[in-house]
Amino acid sequence: MHLDIWLLLGATLVLSAIVAVRLSHKAGLPTLLAYMGLGLFIGESGPLHIQFDNAELAETLGFAALVLILAEGGITTSWRHVRHSVPAAVSVSTLGTLISIVVVALAAMWLVGLDWQPAFLLAAVLAPTDAAAVFSVLRRLPLPSRLTGLLEAESGFNDAPVVIIVIALSAHSGAPNLAELLGVMVYELVAGAIMGVAIGWLGAQALRRIALPASGLYPIAVMSLAIVAYGATSLLHASGFLAVYVSALVLGNARLPHRPATRGFAEGVGWLAQIGLFVMLGLLADPGDLPAQILPALVVGFVLLLIARPVSVVLSTIGFKLTWGEKLFASWAGLRGAVPIVLATIPMVAEVENADRIFALVFNIVVVFTALQGPTLPLAARLCRLKSDEQTRELGVEAAPLEELHADLLEVRIPEDSLLNGVEIFELRLPPGASVTLIVRGGTSFVPEPSTPLQAGDTLLVVTTAAVRDTTERRLRAVSRKGRLAGWFGETGA
Repeated sequence: MHLDIWLLLGATLVLSAIVAVRLSHKAGLPTLLAYMGLGLFIGESGPLHIQFDNAELAETLGFAALVLILAEGGITTSWRHVRHSVPAAVSVSTLGTLISIVVVALAAMWLVGLDWQPAFLLAAVLAPTDAAAVFSVLRRLPLPSRLTGLLEAESGFNDAPVVIIVIALSAHSGAPNLAELLGVMVYELVAGAIMGVAIGWLGAQALRRIALPASGLYPIAVMSLAIVAYGATSLLHASGFLAVYVSALVLGNARLPHRPATRGFAEGVGWLAQIGLFVMLGLLADPGDLPAQILPALVVGFVLLLIARPVSVVLSTIGFKLTWGEKLFASWAGLRGAVPIVLATIPMVAEVENADRIFALVFNIVVVFTALQGPTLPLAARLCRLKSDEQTRELGVEAAPLEELHADLLEVRIPEDSLLNGVEIFELRLPPGASVTLIVRGGTSFVPEPSTPLQAGDTLLVVTTAAVRDTTERRLRAVSRKGRLAGWFGETGA
């Protein structure tokens, strides 16, 4: 086909995928189902007869898309929400992952008749939850912040150990040396975490001190730094997936200029990566191979959902003070998506025996159980008696550097449920070096007096020196959550 036809087809697919987002959102389904359906529709069995069976290219493109999706996940994750859940998330994504692999592998050997290597490969491929699926579904539900933080952090962390295990199992004809594999995992995860923190912190320091000539360059720089973390860490034979998520988490929570714009850009890149990835995986799947694997896929999938996932969550969260309702919901909310299907291409490229069957099993499990779990998560939250512990929405704060003054201009939007509503300017008690210079209300701007009361929907322009910017933002967040007496309630805005 000519270039113009390919461009037309690509743009049409993207627009179709955007429409599918809207439809799947209403139905409560993760969007990956719609995207993979598009891939199957335009594939060799569809009306366009597009043939794509290059597993090696699919693996390369899949890894690239996962890097962008993980970067978006890190940038858009609030450290304040997840920091208390990180220890539990690390436990679930390591110990819990190993428990899940053993349980599913034994079931695949006894119930489906797979040999030990394809059984453990299948179990390892199915172990990680999917960041794109988790973010797209869970962020719409009013859940306790520690539970949301646990599930989001787990989906960002658990790709790294699983990739190591899948590659090791695909590269060995016999059983890998467990001590050697454990040593490799420890090195790759520790080195990946250190590299992610280092590159994220250094990148944030540089971006805070360098005034770029255009605001649109900041989002590009942040995403590029996350990708640099992946590449540099991979060169050290450490976990690039962990590095990209950690570096993006650091960058996304740093006090950078134009942070909301950066988040919006990252979300757009993440959506585009998801669309391309899921459509490609739909193309790669052979519809002729899928029906024969539906029954064994259901067997393995129900073992994963009803036995392996609950056991792994319960055992790996001992001592972390989660309620039984939270543990039950975390068990049901372990959504699988693109990550298992991408990982299933690794044994295909390595020409492992039964690799095509593993891919068909994984594809069926992801489609069937995502369709089962996604729409039922609101019901599961109600049955587990879970509700959000957030009292007010976060402030939207946009920052732009004022280079000649060595200061920042903060644009603060007051949400409808913020307790800033009714607070007078002087009651904000901003630190010396910070002041509210302009208020935009109902399309009209004016310079406020100290006694001017704020209203929901206002946009404030706050000029602050670099030295007190963090203090200023924390104070504004504190008053937004607890009102003018935030200090009396112990609210610091952290």
